[in-house]
Amino acid sequence: MTSEYAKFLDPVDVESLPIIYFVLPCYNEVEGLEHTAEVLHQKISQLVAASKISEQSRILFVDDGSEDGTWGLIEKLHNMDGSLFGGVKLAHNRGHQNALYAGLMEAYKAGCDAAISMDADLQDDVNAADEMISQFSEQHCEIVYGVRSSREKDTWFKRNTAELFYSIFAWMGAETVPNHADYRLMGSASLEALSEYNEVNLFLRGIVPTLGFKTGKVYYERGVREAGESKYPLRKMIAFAIEGITSFSTKPLKLVTSIGVLSILVGLTMLIYVIASVFTNHAVVGWGSMMCSLWLIGGFLMLSLGIVGEYVGKIYLESKHRPRYCIETKL
Repeated sequence: MTSEYAKFLDPVDVESLPIIYFVLPCYNEVEGLEHTAEVLHQKISQLVAASKISEQSRILFVDDGSEDGTWGLIEKLHNMDGSLFGGVKLAHNRGHQNALYAGLMEAYKAGCDAAISMDADLQDDVNAADEMISQFSEQHCEIVYGVRSSREKDTWFKRNTAELFYSIFAWMGAETVPNHADYRLMGSASLEALSEYNEVNLFLRGIVPTLGFKTGKVYYERGVREAGESKYPLRKMIAFAIEGITSFSTKPLKLVTSIGVLSILVGLTMLIYVIASVFTNHAVVGWGSMMCSLWLIGGFLMLSLGIVGEYVGKIYLESKHRPRYCIETKL
């Protein structure tokens, strides 16, 4: 905030403005990070000039073990304006959710009133932050979700698989916000509550709705990626979906039990059919039905073992109580 503008404001009003941190996880984002910093700098300047946020608000980049020059660029931005740009460098790549959690916790420790998390590729509309802050300040919403108004820009495959994921997630009893990724505002009270969650298998889209508190929604149109390549190809999207489902529901285990019971009933029916065929002299010697039955049962068994293995693996990771991440450097 310029001194020329500050003199028109009552000192009490200036001190009461919320300190907002923009938290951005980064992984190999050197191509577009400088532009992202410029856009967010302009946004913070506008919000400060409009007396929406405090001049102590800042941007916090979290480098998730990038292999390009991302951290060097973050250091450059910090050296240019250390009062605006901050940075956290993780010692190793720990994934988007852990990097985001690290940034949120650092923002909370720094004393922010609220933190807005968003991706570094600027696909999330930064102008939606204005309404998020308004709902936080005026309507006292502790959590404000950024929700996509439509998915018309997505491919047919991505659009339908996303809808399928949210449907499965809801069917399994887990709470989530459809068409919401990780673009959200969280106040200090909700950040404090989030800090109590010690699980290693993080799925923030499922955890945050369980925190409670008063919530709000802001709808926006998701844009195209400004630069670089997407860090979520199909393989990672599938893994992320499995992580979310198995982190918040035991229904897959119950489903396995149901499939097992169904397999036994099918086997018993086949047995009755074979016995009846023998007594009525209609038995046909062949291996087709036997092979189909073996493959069917074998498939069910492998599926069951795979699902159980997912849960056992999560128990194994949780039981070791290892830290989610290690911070190498802070700016």
